[in-house]
Amino acid sequence: AQDPATRRIWYGIATAHDLEAHDGMTEENLYQKIFASHFGHLAIIFLWTAGNLFHVAWQGNFEKWVSNPLKTRPIAHAIWDPHFGESALKAFSKGNTYPVNITFAGLYQWWYTIGFRTNQELYKGSVGLLLLASVLLIAGWLHLQPKFRPSLSWFKNNESRLNHHLSGLLGFSSLAWTGHLVHVAIPASRGVHVGWDNFLTTPPHPAGLTPFFTGNWTVYAENPDSATHAFNTSDGAGTAILTFLGGFHPQTQSLWLSDMAHHHLAIAVVFIVAGHMYRTNFGIGHNMKEILDAHRPPGGRLGAGHVGLFETITNSLHMQLGLALACLGVATSLTAQHMYALTPYAYLSKDFTTEAALYTHHQYIAGFLMVGAFAHGAIFFVRDYDPELNKNNVLARMLEHKEAIISHLSWVSLFLGFHTLGLYIHNDTVVAFGQPEKQILFEPLFAEYIQAASGKAVYQFNVLLASPTSPATVAGNQIWLPGWLEAINNSKNDLFLKIGPGDFLVHHAIALGLHVTALILVKGALDARGSKLMPDKKDFGYSFPCDGPGRGGTCDISAWDAFYLAMFWMLNTIGWVTFYWHWKHMTIWGGNPGQFDESSNYIMGWLRDYLWLNSSPLINGYNPFGMNNLSVWSWMFLFGHLVW
Repeated sequence: AQDPATRRIWYGIATAHDLEAHDGMTEENLYQKIFASHFGHLAIIFLWTAGNLFHVAWQGNFEKWVSNPLKTRPIAHAIWDPHFGESALKAFSKGNTYPVNITFAGLYQWWYTIGFRTNQELYKGSVGLLLLASVLLIAGWLHLQPKFRPSLSWFKNNESRLNHHLSGLLGFSSLAWTGHLVHVAIPASRGVHVGWDNFLTTPPHPAGLTPFFTGNWTVYAENPDSATHAFNTSDGAGTAILTFLGGFHPQTQSLWLSDMAHHHLAIAVVFIVAGHMYRTNFGIGHNMKEILDAHRPPGGRLGAGHVGLFETITNSLHMQLGLALACLGVATSLTAQHMYALTPYAYLSKDFTTEAALYTHHQYIAGFLMVGAFAHGAIFFVRDYDPELNKNNVLARMLEHKEAIISHLSWVSLFLGFHTLGLYIHNDTVVAFGQPEKQILFEPLFAEYIQAASGKAVYQFNVLLASPTSPATVAGNQIWLPGWLEAINNSKNDLFLKIGPGDFLVHHAIALGLHVTALILVKGALDARGSKLMPDKKDFGYSFPCDGPGRGGTCDISAWDAFYLAMFWMLNTIGWVTFYWHWKHMTIWGGNPGQFDESSNYIMGWLRDYLWLNSSPLINGYNPFGMNNLSVWSWMFLFGHLVW
């Protein structure tokens, strides 16, 4: 009765990943196990990508797509499904239109841009990744053997880790990628095949390495591809490999490959230099602890400043994970934005399905990463935070004035919520009563100003890059500006879309969602050790159900519960974000941006002209009058709502 089976099973599931709480776990053992698991993680990722390559090479239509990228639907793989047997096909099909039994691929543009052209190359890539995955699995196993387990001091040597991660992981891999773009991808875009058979004998530039060693680097930027260049052929191709053209390749509407190679080379140089800044074996360079301890403003306004942070971060895996997740979350969300605004892959901006999927995918991933960042921040406060070590430093001071932080977030959330909803409801009411001219419509002046400053002429603000005479315009005119200004004022791409009152409103609705999510996350983390109602919360741990009604009710008060709630707000907010993105883009793709501009100013417009209009064929896939070939998905639609 003391330890019922049900409790044991649930507890086992709940704590499967709480490695530090497992039996017989020492600190050293914990670091070693996590380290070894990274190799397994990478192996799984490479196995998965190998699977993508293999199935497309086997069942896809990559070579057909390459011959006509704009008119061919990319196939990821066939679906093997008993539902698509002969009798089912007859029952579910009208005439000869069969249900879909292939899946849509979203990787063709990337593979095409980086130099893949044939199924054979896809197979080779797949086998290469499989071999890499096996090497990583062996490496993971090896690092669990007693002789090859790194010591605790090795894991806590911050400067050496920075050296290897900045120079090796980020710098060197960026340099390697530049090499691939210059030696393989750029020649391929000009119709020259470079493979294992000839890459040592095919120089990427007619001048070879002479300009590099003589310091005459501009040679590599001369003679870029012309505006009439046909991608994948030598028609209109140049010889430049590292350029600063700005804007997009006119035919593929994607960033110039030579610009991207230049970008990765610059990143490589910056990170290789950055990796050599920290003091390791040679007594030169920066020492992290000295830097942090010196961060104390002379006025004393930040108390002890960053004193104690070096030890706190070094000794807390949760703190390190929280910081890593937060940075990666921001980067992932930025990826979502830039993948469509500054399209890097050939013809991607013409493949609406893939573009929408990439945006949605990266925004949701970013949401999970951000919530995780705060969750591990809370676990840090419960398990790893040492009040003595952090006395009066910036971390302690965050905890001490948490009421001010939380109340400000609360206030701004209330402000955003009431004002935005008030505007939507007002507009909804006047439209419903047949007086649309009485809507309150705000022009997003500040946002338009920012767009104009970057060169958008349509608002006629005549400021910075939108003004032909400003110093910024004059300075950049010879290099990258012509390409950029052409792109930003060209309606064929997604760079700085023209905005209006509907964008203003939905922007503030999303701001409400973001601020409420941030409020719940910040409060959950800052109250993880204790709150007014439950000052001894840290003794109960990160997640606990209730402490009974004795204190005025302590259910739903643990840090875990805060993040449970934050997950809903995060998912809800990203729902609004992706709806906004999708509707705005659908009207542009359909050549009718006016529909978004008109209907997005009031609630009924969103419900009727976006949600209902675009989902009715799906919902009617199965109704009292019969069914269409979307019927399977209409059931999925119902099932999704049931799960939700």
